[in-house]
Amino acid sequence: MEAVRDLPKACLVQNSSCFSKDSMEKLKQIMYDHTFPDEANIFCEGDAANRLYFVRTGKVKLTKLSVEGKEYIMSIFHTGDFFGQFDPFRDSVHAFTAHAVGRCEIGIVQKCDLEVLLWQHGDLAIEFMNWMGYMHRLTQTKYRDLMMYGKPGALCSTLIRLSNCYGSASEDGIRIDLKLTNAELADHVGCTRESVNRMLSDLKKSGAVAIQDGIITIRNIDYLRQVCNCESCPKELCRI
Repeated sequence: MEAVRDLPKACLVQNSSCFSKDSMEKLKQIMYDHTFPDEANIFCEGDAANRLYFVRTGKVKLTKLSVEGKEYIMSIFHTGDFFGQFDPFRDSVHAFTAHAVGRCEIGIVQKCDLEVLLWQHGDLAIEFMNWMGYMHRLTQTKYRDLMMYGKPGALCSTLIRLSNCYGSASEDGIRIDLKLTNAELADHVGCTRESVNRMLSDLKKSGAVAIQDGIITIRNIDYLRQVCNCESCPKELCRI
C-alpha cells in the first residue's frame, strides 16, 4: 500500500493521548521492542490475543477477511497509536489481522504484565478503560460505514475520514493529500473497484468531489455528510 507509506504528513490524533505522560512512561517500561519488515503479519485472525502493541515508528493496517475471502481495511494505525485486543476471556483470539505497512518498530506489552500494572495504578486503569472505550467506538463507526447506509454511504464516510486525517484547504475545497487507487478505496469501503469507479463518477457529476491525477478534492462536504447520514463524530473518531 505505497500511498500510505509515502504520505508526507498525517494529521491524526494519537490514540495514546488517552494516557497521561506518566502513564505512558509506565507502559513503555514494560514493553519489549520488535521490528517488522514491510507487509509482515504482526498478528493474524485466530491468534491468541495476549498482547497489546504500540507503534513506535511506521504504520500498521488492520484488516478483516470476509467468508468470501474479501479483505476489508478496518483501520490504519500510525506512530504513537496503541492497538490490539484486550478482553476478560482466558482463551481470547484476535478478530482481525495486523499488517506492517513499510518497516515498523512495535512496542509489545504482554497481557499478564499489563494486568499487574493496572492493579498497581488505579489512575492508569481508568485511562486504560477510556482507551478501550475509544477503540470500541472506532470499530463501531467503521461497522456503521460498512453496514448501515450502503456502499455510497460507506464511500462518502471514508472520504470524510480521509479529509480529517490527510486533508488540506485549497481554493477548490478540501484536498486529500493521500493518493489512493480505486482498488485501495474499495478495500476501505468493502466493495469492488468497479463499484468505486461508478460511485466516484456519480460524486463528480453531482459536484461533490473533483479528481485530478488521482488526487481527490472534496468540493461539497455537506453533500457527503448527507449521503452517509453523518453523526458529526469528533475527529478523534472520524479517522481512517
